[in-house]
Amino acid sequence: MNLQSICVYASSSNAVAPAYMAAAEALGREIAARRLTLVYGGGNLGLMGAVAQGARSGDGYIVGIMPEPLIAKGINCDIADEVLVPRDLRERKAWMEARADAFVALPGGFGTLEEVLEILTLRQLQQHVKPVVLLNSQAFFEPLLALFEHLYAERFAKPCRDFYHVAADTADVFDYLDHFEPFEAPAKWL
Repeated sequence: MNLQSICVYASSSNAVAPAYMAAAEALGREIAARRLTLVYGGGNLGLMGAVAQGARSGDGYIVGIMPEPLIAKGINCDIADEVLVPRDLRERKAWMEARADAFVALPGGFGTLEEVLEILTLRQLQQHVKPVVLLNSQAFFEPLLALFEHLYAERFAKPCRDFYHVAADTADVFDYLDHFEPFEAPAKWL
């Protein structure tokens, strides 16, 4: 896989525990150290801001994608090398997907969950074959993973554990990405 860019989905809350911020910053530093492009939601708050600061500290290239209504709130990151301004959040997600070779979800709220669930759904529907990683800082994603298992057990979804990797830390994220081989998904309804 020719990995050039990583899209990071992350919280915009500053109210979260410092351990989450540290994990986000470490991810950003490693993205920069590997000379990869960070593609993210363009915010300067929360884990979004921390991952951008981490990338900037390593002189990484940063692409922030934020709709005008959010820019007007003054929460956009001023350290991005490229700022793209889509019409709305739906267009933002499409641009983020198009610019990314891989996706990493950090802990977050409804927006982060919506983004990662959409990218997993698109993977299930064979719309892309890019790697998806959940960076499970502080075991944040354990309740979501339990819900996934419940969906599989109750047959609301076919088991698709191969579509995502649960990483314990930044080293685990990149170990997975370094060895990722794209594969075709089985048909959803068969």
